[in-house]
Amino acid sequence: MIKVTKIQIPGLPTEKPRRLYVYTPRDYNRTDERYPVLYMFDGHNVFYDSHATYGKSWGMKEYLQKTKKPIILVAVECNPEGNRRLNEYTPWSFKGRGVGFIEAQGRITMDWFTKTLKPMIDSTYRTLPDREHTMIAGSSMGGIMSLYAAVEYNDVFARAAALSPSLWLEPKKMKEMIRSNPLKNPTKIYMDMGSGEAEKYPRLMTGLFEVAKELTKAGAFVDARVVPYAMHSEAYWEERIPVFFQYLG
Repeated sequence: MIKVTKIQIPGLPTEKPRRLYVYTPRDYNRTDERYPVLYMFDGHNVFYDSHATYGKSWGMKEYLQKTKKPIILVAVECNPEGNRRLNEYTPWSFKGRGVGFIEAQGRITMDWFTKTLKPMIDSTYRTLPDREHTMIAGSSMGGIMSLYAAVEYNDVFARAAALSPSLWLEPKKMKEMIRSNPLKNPTKIYMDMGSGEAEKYPRLMTGLFEVAKELTKAGAFVDARVVPYAMHSEAYWEERIPVFFQYLG
């Protein structure tokens, strides 16, 4: 079952309220079982093609129903107005070609995830609220936010998946953040990138393994891989769902 509601995030308001998606397993109402929770960015792209920005979702509903995976999945729609998705999904302010100056609101986003959204989910649903059963995942800028969450909010998230993370964004600050935050045990992080998307920017592929190395030094268990021929889109990220779930557990 997927419940879709409209919400506003204080400090990150939109003219049109964004959607919050909560998936519960098919047997949720038949048992008293408690479940781990996966939080995801770009929630509009997670379940429904009709809601997805480019008409293709991750197909997460079909995967979870087919595998009967015992998990609650919470996905939050980004701000679709102008470049505000970039504001919400960056921990560090930056200037970008074609977008100008982007002021960082990543901390506001993650403070809301951890201090408002997670307590609401834990009080409404039968979750396993401890950090070992709390995961976060995203792609592109959502992948950057997943890494940020796993490091800066490591007391909340023990596991994270960053698919095709936008590692062009402030790589020095990313490494500095990791070096200044020893990670709790266990911390498991999955990272990947398609060889097709890295062809024009080989530095991104190098950066993937540099970040993985820093995360390992900080105490994380890391699976970093390059996916042959894969490009930067939901269709390719869908193919990697079984891979990162298998690693994160």
